[in-house]
Amino acid sequence: MDAAQQEATARARELQRNWYGEPLGALFRKLIDDLGLNQARLAGVLGLSAPMLSQLMSGQRAKIGNPAVVQRVQLLQELAAQVADGSVSAAEATERMDEIKRSQGGSVLSNTTQTTSGSGAPTVKRVVREIQSLLRSVAAAGDIIEAADSLAPSHPELAEFLRVYGAGRTSDAVAHYQSHQS
Repeated sequence: MDAAQQEATARARELQRNWYGEPLGALFRKLIDDLGLNQARLAGVLGLSAPMLSQLMSGQRAKIGNPAVVQRVQLLQELAAQVADGSVSAAEATERMDEIKRSQGGSVLSNTTQTTSGSGAPTVKRVVREIQSLLRSVAAAGDIIEAADSLAPSHPELAEFLRVYGAGRTSDAVAHYQSHQS
């Protein structure tokens, strides 16, 4: 990258900071981490092409031209905060992201859902969220707790697993997962 390109990128990131509160690269990386997404999935939810998202993240483009996309970014930021404080489960977050994608005439671009970090290895939080999402797609939290209670006398570890992943907070499930890794 030559000096002119570096200057243009720095200028674009400064404009992004003024318009969106921070450079879009940092903002989008937080959404990717907090919601367990990859760039392709984030682009799909926002209604952007993957190359456009990449250009916004790198500072090659400064502004999101579509107001509906800006609104979706704000909705995803709110959702990420709710996931972080435990008020929204991973399964609910997935449903809400699908609703956000459809809001304001969202893109119908197809995308794949990958659950890997940049190195190709799944992150603990993403693995936990996948387990939570799968359990919660099979049964409601109350039913999972009831099943755990039934299993507790004969299979306490399995009952604990169901309670933690089926009805617990993501942070508790991450701690459980990490404590059971050898």
